[in-house]
Amino acid sequence: MSSAIQNRRSTDKQKWHTRSVDQTLAELETDEEGLSQTEAANRLTEYGPNEIQREDEISPLEIFISQFEDFLIYLLFFAAGLSLAVGLLPGEEPNYVDAGLILVILLGNGIFGFVQDYRAEKAMEELRELSSPDATVLRDGEKRTVAAENVVPGDVVVIEQGSAIPADARLIEVTNLETLEAPLTGESAGVSKTTDALDSETPLAERSNMVYMNTDAVKGRGKAVVVETGMRTEVGGIATQIHEADEGQTPFQEEVDELGRRIGYGIVGLIALVVVVQLLFTQASTIAVLLTAITLAVAAVPEGLPAVVTLTLAIGARKMVDKNALVRRLPVVESLGSVDVILTDKTGTLTENQMTVTRVAFGSDVYEVTGTGLDTEGEFLHDETHVDPDVLDPVLRCGLLCNNAEKAPASEDREYYGDPTEVALLVSAKKAGIEHDAERVREIPFSSERKRMTVLVAEGEVHTAYTKGAPETVLERCNRVAVDGEVRELTDEKRAEILEKTEAFAGDALRVLGFAKKSVDDPDSDETALEEDLVFLGLQGMIDVPREEVDRAVSDCRDAGIRVVMATGDNLQTAKAIGAQIGFDPEGALTGTDVEKMSDTELRDAVEDVEIFARAAPDHKVRVLKALQSNGHRVAMTGDGVNDAPGVRNADVGISMGIRGTDVTKAASDMVLQDDNFVTIRDAIAEGRGIFDNIRKFVNLLLSANAGEVLTVFVGVLIGSALFPELFAAQSEALILTPVMLLWINLVTDGLPALALGVDPKAPNVLERDPRSTDESVIDTRVVMSILTIGVTTTITGLVLFFQTLGTTESIVSAQTLLFTFFVVAEMGIIQVIRRRFGQRLLSNTWLVGAVITSLVLQLLVLYTPLAGLFGVYGLGLREWGYITVGVLAVLVTNYVISLVYDRVL
Repeated sequence: MSSAIQNRRSTDKQKWHTRSVDQTLAELETDEEGLSQTEAANRLTEYGPNEIQREDEISPLEIFISQFEDFLIYLLFFAAGLSLAVGLLPGEEPNYVDAGLILVILLGNGIFGFVQDYRAEKAMEELRELSSPDATVLRDGEKRTVAAENVVPGDVVVIEQGSAIPADARLIEVTNLETLEAPLTGESAGVSKTTDALDSETPLAERSNMVYMNTDAVKGRGKAVVVETGMRTEVGGIATQIHEADEGQTPFQEEVDELGRRIGYGIVGLIALVVVVQLLFTQASTIAVLLTAITLAVAAVPEGLPAVVTLTLAIGARKMVDKNALVRRLPVVESLGSVDVILTDKTGTLTENQMTVTRVAFGSDVYEVTGTGLDTEGEFLHDETHVDPDVLDPVLRCGLLCNNAEKAPASEDREYYGDPTEVALLVSAKKAGIEHDAERVREIPFSSERKRMTVLVAEGEVHTAYTKGAPETVLERCNRVAVDGEVRELTDEKRAEILEKTEAFAGDALRVLGFAKKSVDDPDSDETALEEDLVFLGLQGMIDVPREEVDRAVSDCRDAGIRVVMATGDNLQTAKAIGAQIGFDPEGALTGTDVEKMSDTELRDAVEDVEIFARAAPDHKVRVLKALQSNGHRVAMTGDGVNDAPGVRNADVGISMGIRGTDVTKAASDMVLQDDNFVTIRDAIAEGRGIFDNIRKFVNLLLSANAGEVLTVFVGVLIGSALFPELFAAQSEALILTPVMLLWINLVTDGLPALALGVDPKAPNVLERDPRSTDESVIDTRVVMSILTIGVTTTITGLVLFFQTLGTTESIVSAQTLLFTFFVVAEMGIIQVIRRRFGQRLLSNTWLVGAVITSLVLQLLVLYTPLAGLFGVYGLGLREWGYITVGVLAVLVTNYVISLVYDRVL
């Protein structure tokens, strides 16, 4: 291999579309006969396989270990270790209950998260297309079929209709070749190809002398010399951007981590304060001080929070899977609820990614056609009234016969072979129930110069020529026109009328074709004779139509305070027309060129008003995305093609399409829509908002409980040391609440209702309110006030009960049992005070009702079974239950009244 080839690979990609065919072949040191087998093998060794590198897969062990990488988890490990350490001190017996309970909940949390993440990754594997396509190349001058991964620069690829393009290649020979490049450029129509050299500034979507990896030939045939393979292709460049993007944490993950750090700092400070106070101002022993420190640590750490957060997100993810949304990263479930902008691709996301005939002009009338995509169910309407499609038979039959598209075999994963435009014509004819048994005799193929195609068919002894093409070109060959069942002279007035209809169709972004025919007496007539003196039949206009219900979904998102912005590779006219149909404001629409000319500051201003971006290349979409994010927006980006992948990876929530989406885009996304339905996004956002509400509820519950416990232990130790110095100094077990009691409250009796809060139903108005702002915390002012009032009221009431019982019974066990049970019962009622804020009825969550009953039953089992010895408690009598009931009612009534006052004042 020459040094010229090697040097080429060490530099930036060449602008191959600017080279002539001879220049390209010379630079690649190949010719139209292709490479030799030996040279191909050498180049494969030099360049490596023609494949897109995947990101390193995460092993199940790594997924499991990642579940413990959280500050709160570290705090729990610290509490467990400290609990074990005290048992190792001289004179103390080991106590494994406290540490065991902590480690069990840590393991449970890890399993919850692991199962969900592992399922998501396995589901992604099922979505990936793992087959490696073949390619036909010329080697030693002969056609050979090789694995696509073995194609190398300099190979000459043979392209036929239906071929998958294996690499980026410069065309050297074409015959009516068209390719479908929607996965790369976003264009849903076939792209006609040439071999002519192009200007260096020609955008990717208009490089008609190039074909690209991951696209398909839908018409004609050709040959192309491979210029780039693997990661140096256009697709490879996009994959590189994805790999380099930092996935990062969601704001909620950062908030939970920050909460853990603050709790940790608070625990250290509080323990230090208590140790100093006890050692300097009380007679407490060192062991008693350490036990108090452990108790405070256990009381302050919300042990159930990591598990409840994980399980709630997992439940939300499971709900979304049932609605065809596969969540790949659990925290994204919550992030969806705060999205305030959706940046969406058009092709295949808002539209069907399939050209559909929507309008037909025949005679003097224009007809609308219903139905979308490849669905052959539809109606033909005139002035919104159903008409018999037989009326349109001539123009529809012409579209059916003058056509090279065909039905694909049932074994294929596609319904039709052929150009999307011709497939649309087949479908429109099938909607009218038109069949034929005509035999094709000859074809005059379409070319970019002729802009028309003609076929000669035989129907019995009758021969008919059918022509379709650009309306103005077809009209030039016509001298008659079909009107109201008659064939009349094509006057200048009628010709102008037809061209006016053509312009009206085009003004609505329809791709317009004209149709004509003539009877042929001599089937051996030359091409010129076959295409003259034609009878003009009419027009068919087609477009990549919006998906059903997408306009309603976009409207619902706006009602929920979410802007929807469309960025597409289509031209400006098409983008504005389709956008207007869906409900986008076409005023002020910008193109990718406009975006390129803007500074970052100018673009940040523009994105606040513009709803449509046309001719948007991948880098344009990423700039729009980052401009929105710089303005403080939480952005979800949808996409299906390779061109969408960089933006999908960089978005706050990246959403790909499961059916039409490419492997690269799915791998870059946070969520995969398994039904490719934009409507699913609306439902996912509603679920996300409901889940955030539920997270806020149980965070409120758990932190309120922890605040009450911390204040009770802290204040109680100080009061106890002052009122009962001998008792609190002499007995190492003289604690307000023991660690095992606090673990029981935090993990079991609080944990079960908190888990049930995770399935609380969504508020009815969840999509009627604005998204939460990016700086709005889970712990807002209202939650802080709730935590403080609940913590203070339960502390005051609990300590009154504790010291009243201790004073009358002189039994620390009696006082601890009463206080322990009071906390359990009080927190079952506090749940309803918290839920009231979110408009939830008392019995609206049957899981919660069951959880509260279960928690109370479990508490009774602790009090009245042999478990009492393990917990150091005893069975309470009716008088004690009376005290608890009065205390709980006092707490609930006080907090309910405070909540009402807060609502009215603020």
